[in-house]
Amino acid sequence: MPSAIRVENVTKTFRIYHDRNQSLKGTILQGRRAAYEDFQAVDDVSFEVEKGTTFGLMGRNGSGKSTLLKCVAGILEPNRGSIVTDGRLAAMLEVGSGFHPELSGRENIYLNAAIIGMSKREVDAKFDEIVEFSGVERFIDNAVKNYSSGMYVRLGFSVAIHTRPDILVVDEIFSVGDADFQAKSRQKFHDLKESGTTIMLVSHSVGLMKTFCDQVAWLDHGKLMRVGEAEDIIPEFQASFASRQERAVAPRTVGLGGATFDGVEVLNSLGETVDIVSPEEPVRIRLRYTARERIERPVFTLSMANERKQTVFRVNGADRGWIPDAVDAGEHVIDVVAERLPLTEGMYWFNADVRSEGAQEPQANVTRLGALRVDRNEFWTDRSLVQVPWSFEMQQ
Repeated sequence: MPSAIRVENVTKTFRIYHDRNQSLKGTILQGRRAAYEDFQAVDDVSFEVEKGTTFGLMGRNGSGKSTLLKCVAGILEPNRGSIVTDGRLAAMLEVGSGFHPELSGRENIYLNAAIIGMSKREVDAKFDEIVEFSGVERFIDNAVKNYSSGMYVRLGFSVAIHTRPDILVVDEIFSVGDADFQAKSRQKFHDLKESGTTIMLVSHSVGLMKTFCDQVAWLDHGKLMRVGEAEDIIPEFQASFASRQERAVAPRTVGLGGATFDGVEVLNSLGETVDIVSPEEPVRIRLRYTARERIERPVFTLSMANERKQTVFRVNGADRGWIPDAVDAGEHVIDVVAERLPLTEGMYWFNADVRSEGAQEPQANVTRLGALRVDRNEFWTDRSLVQVPWSFEMQQ
């Protein structure tokens, strides 16, 4: 099958200044140039994207995904290597990035569409469809500076998604608007894919990658680790998040010794064991333990702590009135099922406890029983411990 995108030995380097002179005077007085170092955001990367397929770029923060996507879109120019695209290309790197706050929604549709490659005739033909999809019909002639953030991104997303290009490159903008709009947007992407549009996307959502992508490339610190079928690469990528150092931390157990915790694993909605989850997806936390003796009225507690040792999630059997009459000696399994874990991006550790109802001393209490990494979503911020869907709405 012919290639829509060919990336050959691409390297992109940025210059990082450590003590940059702010003026010509400063340069003259110091008698030297500012100190800097070259940072390779993308390091000798090569792959091809077949026409009509959906291709994902995966990697941790700082792995070079967005930089490479901007090179493909023509926003950045590689220092070395080449990128060849075959067909009309549209980029969705920041929803509404071409909007002018003083212009109306109607005027911004034409402005934004022109930026991403649509002619006026094309916009005229699609105008009603764009407005209907965005859901801002009543406000289309108002200045967008008065739009709520939800209206703003819905309109920008609607303009971009109706371009009908041969190649569409997308960076982390699937989770815009409310649940109904997200469902419409995903259906629209599915329609584009079915119509033969080649799509290259960057996302931190592993679930989305599994749903949309035929092939993926895994980047780490700018280097290409693996490229191939999504079903083969994604499990390897997930396993990589629990580093050797993180796995080497031994759990610490205290208690009376009537039980031991043998391990914890996290299952996704498909029943697969995973090391990384999206904050939007349902999970099943499976706790394995061995009772060395019969335990009357056992109360189980499972908690998660972040890397600063803050407890961010805790479930206790007594709180929900779930206390078995007894557990006999032997190996057992308990599942804790959660609709989602809307925690901020990062590594988390599981802690577990079991004791008889009302007992002061546990039969077993273990810290750092296992690790899980939570992915970043559209609502991530480093100012919060959770990732909760939200939007601003300005009231008239």
